[in-house]
Amino acid sequence: MKEKIRGYIAPSILSANFLHLEDEIRMVNSSDADWFHIDVMDGVFVPNISFGFPLVEAINQVAQKPLDVHLMIVQPEKYIEEFRSLGADHISVHYEACTHLNRTIHQIKNVGAQAGVAINPHTPVALLADVIRDLDIVILMSVNPGFGGQKFIPHSFQKLSELKQLIRDTGSSALIEVDGGVTQENARRLFENGADILVAGSSVFKSANPTATIAELRKSAHPFMAADLSN
Repeated sequence: MKEKIRGYIAPSILSANFLHLEDEIRMVNSSDADWFHIDVMDGVFVPNISFGFPLVEAINQVAQKPLDVHLMIVQPEKYIEEFRSLGADHISVHYEACTHLNRTIHQIKNVGAQAGVAINPHTPVALLADVIRDLDIVILMSVNPGFGGQKFIPHSFQKLSELKQLIRDTGSSALIEVDGGVTQENARRLFENGADILVAGSSVFKSANPTATIAELRKSAHPFMAADLSN
């Protein structure tokens, strides 16, 4: 089993100021953040429309850190090659949106990206058992997908612990990414329960000092890093 990441922060571009997007991207570049999280929404799988190919391409021209592209869309398999060609380093699809999930996971890997699967708050962790060994990332949605700024669903802590145990039991090397309602108040507990990466949107971009907020979120993982590497 490969050494686990612990303490990565992936600011969600969905919450950025789009009138000053280049400035926001450069702020993330110079911060302690590790990835850019990009939510692609189609208005069908989720009740919102965000952005698609042109914006991902534009972000990639300025971003100096990996693009973590989260496809909240139906039939994601139609667009994987395009997103990869525009700079996506990680591509995650939703369990609930894929009829042939195993095929889609390997499609992502075959284009050279890391493969992730996201699960909604109502979806049991156990449903990932048959694919967990093939995954690089699991995104645990801790809000109902579609909009930024939502309140964290407390049951997500239990699901996070269940997912961590599934990964250990199967010998998977998948990283756990928590997406939704992440704040400085719950970050430490999320890392304690097994999160490797936290997606933070409003708590970063709406804060008075986004760079400092990113640094504080990252520090929340420090007490658990040595313990995790010993497992």
